[in-house]
Amino acid sequence: MSVASQDTAVKTGGIAKVFIYLILILFALFYLLPLYVMLTNSLKPLSEITGGNMMSLPRDWTIEAWLSAWSTAQVGVSPTGLQPYFVNSILMVVPAVAISTVLGALNGYILTKWRFRGDTLLFGLMLFACFIPFQIVLIPMARILGLLGIAGTTQGLVLVHVVYGIGFSTLYFRNYYASFPTELVRAAMIDGAGFFRIFWRIMLPVSGPIAVVTIIWQFTNIWNDFLFGASFAGLSAMPMTVALNNLVNSSTGVREYNVHFAGAIMAALPTLLVYIVAGRFFVRGLMAGSVKG
Repeated sequence: MSVASQDTAVKTGGIAKVFIYLILILFALFYLLPLYVMLTNSLKPLSEITGGNMMSLPRDWTIEAWLSAWSTAQVGVSPTGLQPYFVNSILMVVPAVAISTVLGALNGYILTKWRFRGDTLLFGLMLFACFIPFQIVLIPMARILGLLGIAGTTQGLVLVHVVYGIGFSTLYFRNYYASFPTELVRAAMIDGAGFFRIFWRIMLPVSGPIAVVTIIWQFTNIWNDFLFGASFAGLSAMPMTVALNNLVNSSTGVREYNVHFAGAIMAALPTLLVYIVAGRFFVRGLMAGSVKG
C-alpha cells in the first residue's frame, strides 16, 4: 500500500471516529436532558417554573424545594417529608441485599461443588422463579406476611425482597462458581476442611467480582421497587418510592413542580451514586464469569 493510500485510510478512519463520537454525544445529551430539567427546575422558585421556560437556568437560585421535599412536604397524611421514608428504604435495602447475596453465594456453592440428585431440577425451579411476574405473588405473599405477623412492616418488605431475589443471586453465583476449579475444593476436603470452612476460606475470597454484580443488581431492584412497597408497607414503613408518589399526588391547587423534581432526584440519587462509584466493577464482574452457562 502506498503512502498516499495509507494517509487516505487514516483520514477516513479519523472522520469515522469523529462521526461516531458526535452521535454518542448526541445520544448522551438526549438521555441526560430529563435529568437537566429536573435539576435546574428543582433549584428554581415555583413562580419561575409556572411563568417561564423550564429549559432555562434559574434566575434566582434556591434550595427551598429540596428542604421542603426532605423535611416539610405533605406526604400522605403526615407532614414529615421524605426523610423518614428515605431511612425506611435504607433499613429495607441493606439487610435484604446482604441476606439475598449470602444465600445466593451458599446456593451457588452447593449447586456447583456439592452436587446431589435433583440439583439441576432445583436450580431450574429457582431460575423459573426469576421470571414470575410480581402481580402473581401479591395475594399469597400478603397471606404469608399476615400469618407471620409482619404485614405492613419493614421486616416484611425485607422478607419479600429476599425471597424474590434469591433466584437471581443464586443464578449469578452458580454460573460464577461453575468456572472455579473443583479440584481445589476436593483437595480441601481431603485435608479435612468442612463445608463452611471451604466456603469461607476458598470460595468467598474469590467471589468479589460476582458479589459486586449481585449487590448492585439487588440494590437497584429493591430501592426502585414500587409495587411491593405499595402493597405490603404500612404508613410508617413506606419506602422512598411510595412516599415520592404520595408526595406528587398530595399537592392541592398549584402543582409544586420544583418540590416534585427535588424529591425525584433524592429518590434516584442512591442508585445513581452506586453505579457511578461501582459501575466499572459491575462490568468486570459480568466479564469474570457471571454470564457463563
